[in-house]
Amino acid sequence: MIIGGVLRAWSCCFIVSLLLFAGGASANEPFRVSDIRVEGLQRLPVERVYAALPIQSGDLVSTRDVAEAVRRLYGSGDFEDVQIGRDGDQLVVVVSERPSISSLEIKGNKSIDEDNLRKGLRDAGLAEGEVFRRSTLEAITGELQRQYVAQGRYDAQVDTEAVPLPRNRVALHINIYEGSPASIRDINIVGNTVFSDDELRGAFELRPRGWWPFGSKHRYSRERLSGDLERLRSYYLDRGYINFSMESTQVAVTPDRSQVYITINVDEGKRYRVGEVKLAGDLVVDEEDLRPLLVIRPGEVFSQQMATQTGELLTRRLGNEGYTFAQVNDFPEVNEDDETVDITFYVDPGRKVYVRRVNFSGNIKTQDEVLRRELRQFEGAPANTALIDLSRERLQRLGYFALVEADTPRVVGAEDLVDVNYTVEEQPSGSIGANVGYSEASGFIFGASISQNNFMGTGNRVSFALSRSDIRDSYSFSHFNPYYTLDGVSRGFSLYYSKIDFSEVDVASYAADRIGASVNYGYPISEYSRLDFGFGYDNVDITVGDFVAVDIYRFLESEGNRFNLYKGNISLRTSTLNRGIMPDRGWSQTVGLEVAVPGSDYTFYKLSWDGERYFPISRRWTLRTRADVGYGDGYGDNQALPFFENYYSGGIGSVRGYESRSLGPRSDALTYVDICNQNPANCTRDPDPDPLGGNLLVEGSLELIFPTPFAPESRNVRTFFFVDGGQVFQTETINNMYEFDAGEIRYATGIGLTWLTAIGPLSFNFARPLNRQSGDDTEFFQFSLGQVF
Repeated sequence: MIIGGVLRAWSCCFIVSLLLFAGGASANEPFRVSDIRVEGLQRLPVERVYAALPIQSGDLVSTRDVAEAVRRLYGSGDFEDVQIGRDGDQLVVVVSERPSISSLEIKGNKSIDEDNLRKGLRDAGLAEGEVFRRSTLEAITGELQRQYVAQGRYDAQVDTEAVPLPRNRVALHINIYEGSPASIRDINIVGNTVFSDDELRGAFELRPRGWWPFGSKHRYSRERLSGDLERLRSYYLDRGYINFSMESTQVAVTPDRSQVYITINVDEGKRYRVGEVKLAGDLVVDEEDLRPLLVIRPGEVFSQQMATQTGELLTRRLGNEGYTFAQVNDFPEVNEDDETVDITFYVDPGRKVYVRRVNFSGNIKTQDEVLRRELRQFEGAPANTALIDLSRERLQRLGYFALVEADTPRVVGAEDLVDVNYTVEEQPSGSIGANVGYSEASGFIFGASISQNNFMGTGNRVSFALSRSDIRDSYSFSHFNPYYTLDGVSRGFSLYYSKIDFSEVDVASYAADRIGASVNYGYPISEYSRLDFGFGYDNVDITVGDFVAVDIYRFLESEGNRFNLYKGNISLRTSTLNRGIMPDRGWSQTVGLEVAVPGSDYTFYKLSWDGERYFPISRRWTLRTRADVGYGDGYGDNQALPFFENYYSGGIGSVRGYESRSLGPRSDALTYVDICNQNPANCTRDPDPDPLGGNLLVEGSLELIFPTPFAPESRNVRTFFFVDGGQVFQTETINNMYEFDAGEIRYATGIGLTWLTAIGPLSFNFARPLNRQSGDDTEFFQFSLGQVF
């Protein structure tokens, strides 16, 4: 098409020459243009012609000038034909416009996103309102066909049609039949003697089609094959075969284009071990400090992966000294005599770099101050790779951001200055909930709760909750400031009031009304550990229901039913988790102690430990372990943990598959009406005994986190298989109701999903108990809003 256009332009020039000189010898002479007349325009403004025409009124025009004018007009792409003639002293320009694109319709594309396809067409000039060029359409059609072939869709077809419309317009129709990707019939490796075909194919992403019809690994694509060839090369290079080469690769397509055969011819070469490992170049850091970073060592089998890792470690070490753009290259030298490889790491540190400015972007809600106080890399200081990464990790652990990225571009015009740019992507950092309902047991119910971990972008955590019903009134408010002082000392306080009649809701056989307040402080003792301590007051007023366990009744008879408790607490938390919400790397643990101090109406203590750890299996698969242990007891004149401070187990965040707080000791047949102690004849057994909790809690969980099928790359959705186990026990000798017995631990397994929504984390679980016992309360489906497990 392009060649045809050029020939057409030259033919026009030839016609022009004839027109200009048909009148005789005088016509060969230049003439001065008195006016320019344009004919043939239908849609384009005449200014479009004047802008491309290199001739103006008053110019002295020759034959060569006219020929150049034709080329310019034709080269603008707006015209299918251009003719220039002379009418006296007037220059006459006759054009035939190319049609404009009125509409563009694409049908049949599925594997290529339509938005991306339309963008590519627009960039090439094929869009509504643009001038239609058939040559461009043909080039795009050929490129689409090549893309489908690269995907292994050998039977794909791309048909185009330009339908003429009135007023010199066309409607474009692109009809695509994508076909089906060719499946891999066989992958054959020729020339390998050290490793078997199965071993080598195990490193491939592509697989021959087997009996399992689902999945995409058996579908051929040129891009994925290129990736597998690189994996094959790395497989050999990491096992000492430094001279490995691939001689050729053939892809044969069956006649029906539905299957392909892949043949790879290789030359393995010899296996080499590491000889000397040397450092060279400008060693701005003492060699003694760099030597421990040489993870590839003499005598070992050569591994390109280990050599690359060594280079990265050396680069990071230099980056920690301010040499942000240092380069470390490895140069292997093969010794054929003893089949060894000497490796020299050449260090080019470049200039020492300082940070001019630290910038943030993407934090629409969160204040810059909240981000800046997490930084460990400061402006004006040498750029330190470790501190830049640590600052990014601290921002990620806040839980306010789905993604945090760091970049260190050079400052234009200054070789020793960089800016550190942190780009964040904010995510929901709180939850909100409300409920209105009616039940026969509770009457009308109204509840509302708001929890925000980044209140108004200040980094403070604020939560408020209220609930009103015929059997329950509760209110709570808490505030936490992680930077009460500039050096990271935190302070939080909470107020709460609760009046609950548990006898109406089938949880326990008593009601505990509470009112209290607490204040807590936290002190950072390292980048990953904090020491928290606090004080609080708790007023507890107990009322028994129609049925009450004997031990609870005796406790209240002995100690009374109203308690003023003055509590102190201290805990040590260590966390290396990579994110504040839904992490997938690192570990955390917390050891805590809560004590009702002397002066309280009842003295006791509660000691707890909880921890979790993530074990990466691959980039998308992670194993998570969790454990919780709690133990409480009385001290001084009090010999047991009060029953209203008992631990409970069961439900989301505990042992899924069992109802919330339903595991552990129950009152069983030991329940009596209030007057039973006075008149045993009135004793009545509780037909549905309530769980009482215990002073010992033991729980554990194992989760296999896997890619979410409908959103494999999303960090806001998580799916997992789980196995939970746990129980609460009563070990105190005065009760002796349910002593520790590992055989009583309940187990459950299932699948769950957590979704970080705009109103907070939403968790769904489907669980099946594995060793349910008579009397256990189970639930197959459970969900919660506002917490992540």
